[in-house]
Amino acid sequence: MEKILEGLGLSKKESTVYLSLLELGPSLVTNIAIRAKINRTTCYDILEKLIEIGLISKVTATGKKTYTAEHPETLIAYLERRSNDFKDRAKEIGEYLPELRAIYNEKGKQPLVKFYEGIQGIETVYEDTLTSHETIRAYASVRDMHKALPNYFPDYYHRRAKKKIFINAILPATKEAIERKLFDKAEARKSRLVPIDKFNFSPEINIYDNKVAIMSLAEEFGVIIESKEIAEAQKKIFSLAWETAKQFDKKIRK
Repeated sequence: MEKILEGLGLSKKESTVYLSLLELGPSLVTNIAIRAKINRTTCYDILEKLIEIGLISKVTATGKKTYTAEHPETLIAYLERRSNDFKDRAKEIGEYLPELRAIYNEKGKQPLVKFYEGIQGIETVYEDTLTSHETIRAYASVRDMHKALPNYFPDYYHRRAKKKIFINAILPATKEAIERKLFDKAEARKSRLVPIDKFNFSPEINIYDNKVAIMSLAEEFGVIIESKEIAEAQKKIFSLAWETAKQFDKKIRK
């Protein structure tokens, strides 16, 4: 039970004191300290903290202070207050994000490379693309993507579209890509098909913001390169490829 209370945000000693008081009923600090196996001074401090957060109450009669645990249902109210506090803090942090982002960008002038191993690592890279503030540019093989992560992409497409993060994708014209193209509008995507015998993309490359993400589905690793210079260069190269892919796409669709 102590572990559960600690999971709610109480410290180990706070959890022990609270449970001791639940078991004892209305008690003097001496009895609580003995049951909790902590010294009286520490017990006083913890009791005051538990009073502050509304989990116990204090009554003074005939010069003696008696402490009583509130009904366990107050734990729910405590969690709700913590939840509201977190929401308020998140809102406050949101107001300072521009300043924090500016500090981060100053520090982030040096290129940053992050390496991720395994299927879970690849998913982490895909999740990072959902932070994009602009249209993602991608070279990808739908066949390889769905084969490597069969249960991941339907939900990923839905979440990306819900966030209104659009993607321009150059795709080898596999059966899977042709079928996926039918869902372009619903999945916030504009795709162009290219001949699979000439352009079978592996690994996948996504370009967004100041990042270039590489996902090797065959060798099961992912890399995120965070560099404004490299990202801008890759965006220009993609523009050339995107225009060329337009002609291939017309022929394939015919």
